[in-house]
Amino acid sequence: MKNSQKTIQFWDLAKEYINHYLSHIRKLSENTVEAYRTGINQFVDYLEECKNINRREISFNDFSRQNIKGFIDWLSNIRKVSVKTCNLRLTAIHSLLEFASSEDDAIIPQYLNACSVKGIKVSSNTIKYFEKVQMKALLTAPVTSKKSERRNQMMLILMYDTAMRVQENLGLCLGSLHLSANVPYITIYGKGGKYRNIPIMTKTKEHLCQYIKEFHFSDDKNTPLFYTVTYGQKHKLSSDTMEKMIKRYSKICVEKGVDMPVDSHCHMIRKTRAMDLYQNGVPLTHVQQLLGHESISTTSGFYAFATLDTLAKSLSKEDDVISKKKWIDPKTLTQLYRL
Repeated sequence: MKNSQKTIQFWDLAKEYINHYLSHIRKLSENTVEAYRTGINQFVDYLEECKNINRREISFNDFSRQNIKGFIDWLSNIRKVSVKTCNLRLTAIHSLLEFASSEDDAIIPQYLNACSVKGIKVSSNTIKYFEKVQMKALLTAPVTSKKSERRNQMMLILMYDTAMRVQENLGLCLGSLHLSANVPYITIYGKGGKYRNIPIMTKTKEHLCQYIKEFHFSDDKNTPLFYTVTYGQKHKLSSDTMEKMIKRYSKICVEKGVDMPVDSHCHMIRKTRAMDLYQNGVPLTHVQQLLGHESISTTSGFYAFATLDTLAKSLSKEDDVISKKKWIDPKTLTQLYRL
């Protein structure tokens, strides 16, 4: 097969995989399909930027083990993408090659070689989230004299208030908002194609009303809530744009003297909100509902370490109290030093 034919084959199969197979055959949710699309597009970007392979000439031959390993290394060490996201991108490549190899036996060797590339090992460390001072600094980092920065600040506020995933936030449209209800809420389209309703705080409602007044001039319920304008058309923002935004604001916070996590990313906002509620005594079942976890075991397993963190702080406070006491009462000493 000539190179031009191989390129045509790649783009034809890749489009069929993304636009038809994932959604119509496998019945995956829009968010999952979008995540896979992003993964394939990022690999194409990597081949063009780092391997000097013009995207108009890409074929499945370029899905070599060496290129895929280089892609994961590029995501992790150059783009500073989280381990979970790196592994998701690798899964998207594996899945595409599995589909393509079922359509053309000649692609089977590329698929088998790609499968030998394993994901990055996920450590069992405690989950990372922003401390209160860090989260406050992040929310105030946008320069609100600029219109785009006011949009970004609204996204940050809403992500924290609702603990949404990045794709859930990007998938919001005007019809997702129910601000005139007795209890204002947002309908979120989450994992597995499931919807959930999340109430929002009064201050968040006020921010949203102001944002809509400035950014939306029609009542089209299908208009993306957060958008960018290209050639006069409104388009949803990409997850890459969101991640770059968080890293930029995190850097601004550091410049202002706030110590921030080195690998700050969007998902940490979701974890921060859930952790704040959990540590403030909100029942775990309510946190589960907020996060959209189907099983309570997912939520409890995810945040179980918070109990240890809370316990450690409580013991630390108790130690401080004990250290401040003056153990001069003979009766007290007698009670302490007994078997």
